[in-house]
Amino acid sequence: MKVFMFHLMPYLHMDLNYESKWESPWVVMPNTEYDPQKGHVLYNRYLDELELAAELGLDGVAVNEHHQTAYGLMPSPVVTASALSRRIKKAKIAILGSAFCLRDNPLTLAEEHAMIDNITGGRMITGMVRGIGAEYHAMAVNPAHSLERFQEAHDLVIQAWTQPGPTSFHGKYFHLDYVNTWPRPFQQPHPPIWCPSTGSSETIEWAAHPSRKYVYLQNYSPLKSVARFLNAYREAAEKIHGYVASSEQIGWAAPVYVADTDEKARTEAKAHIETLFNKFLVMSFDMMFPPGYLSLDSARRMVAHKKSVMGGQTVDSLMEQDIIIFGSPDTVRKKLTHAHNTLGFQNFVALLQFGTLPRDLTERNIRLFTSEVAPALRDLTDKQYAGFEVSKTPALA
Repeated sequence: MKVFMFHLMPYLHMDLNYESKWESPWVVMPNTEYDPQKGHVLYNRYLDELELAAELGLDGVAVNEHHQTAYGLMPSPVVTASALSRRIKKAKIAILGSAFCLRDNPLTLAEEHAMIDNITGGRMITGMVRGIGAEYHAMAVNPAHSLERFQEAHDLVIQAWTQPGPTSFHGKYFHLDYVNTWPRPFQQPHPPIWCPSTGSSETIEWAAHPSRKYVYLQNYSPLKSVARFLNAYREAAEKIHGYVASSEQIGWAAPVYVADTDEKARTEAKAHIETLFNKFLVMSFDMMFPPGYLSLDSARRMVAHKKSVMGGQTVDSLMEQDIIIFGSPDTVRKKLTHAHNTLGFQNFVALLQFGTLPRDLTERNIRLFTSEVAPALRDLTDKQYAGFEVSKTPALA
C-alpha cells in the first residue's frame, strides 16, 4: 500500500461563533476576517508539516483546491505544490485535485502541472475534480454544466499532454485553435491521474472506464459508505466496462490521530475534529449541491450520505462510524488493516492536521503515524484482501 499525508491548510483563526453573522465559512464570510499576518505564519507552518511527513518517509504528500473559504487556504494548489517541489526530494506530490473545469482555459493548469512534473523529475500526481457546489458559486460557473465541463476539460488536457502540437480543440465549452503546451509532462504519456469524489455515480463510472482506470479516492465517509462507493467502482468496472479493477485503482482518505493511548487520542483531538465537521464544513445544501450539479439519483444518495458527516457531530459519533481513525498506534494499525482487508484499497491518504489542531499536536501526530502506523500499512497487499464479488443488488442502491 502507498501512504500519503493530506493537508487542507485551514484558517484556524476563524471566528468559531460566525453563525450569528454568516451562515457559512464558505463564499459568504467576508475576507476582512482573514489576517494576512496570521496567514503568513500558517502557510509556512503547513508547508513545514508536509515537508516533515515526506522527510519521515511517507510515499507522498497531497494538497487540494477550494475557493473563498476558511476551510482551506489553497485556491491554487499549484502554488502549494510548487513550493514543495524543490524541498521534497523523493516523495510524490499529489494535487487532489485541480478543478480544470472551473477555468475558462484549462490549458493554463495543464501547463502548470506539467511544469511541476518536470521540476520533480516525474513525481507529480494529478487529481482531476469537478469541485464541490460552493466552488461554482465562488467562480460564477453554471453548476448544471459541471459534469460536461469536467469531462470536456479532461479531454482537452489529455490531448494537450499526449498529442504532438500544435493541434486544435473545439468542444461545447472550450475552443482553442492552438493546443501546444510547453513544457510537455516529464512522465509519459502523462502524470498519474486520481479522481477524488464525494461519490456521484457518474464520476465513479467515468473514472473506472478502461481508457482511464483512474484511482478513485473516497473521503469524509462512514466506513460502511466507503465500502459501498469503492465496491461501486469495482462493480462499474466489471458490469459496465467488462474488466476487473485492481486494488491500485482504489483509495481512501480519512482524518487520523495517533497518541499513546486511545483515550489520550480522543481527548487531545476532540475539540479540533469537532470544529472541522461542525464549523469548517458547514454550508447549506444548496451551496454544497446547487440545482443541476448532480443527477437525481446521485442527489438522493448524497442527501442521505452528507447527513452522517455534516453538523452536530461528536468525536465519539465520528469514531463509531469510522469516519475518523483515532487511537493508540496499535488501535489505528488494527482499524486500517481491517478496513484494507475488507475493501482492498492500495492507496491511503491520511489527514493528519484538521480543524484547529495546533502545531505541536500535529507534528507529534505526523511522527507517530509515520513511525508506528505507516510501516505496517505498506506491507498490505491483495493477499490480505477478502475479495469482491459483483452482487445482484447494486452497491449504491
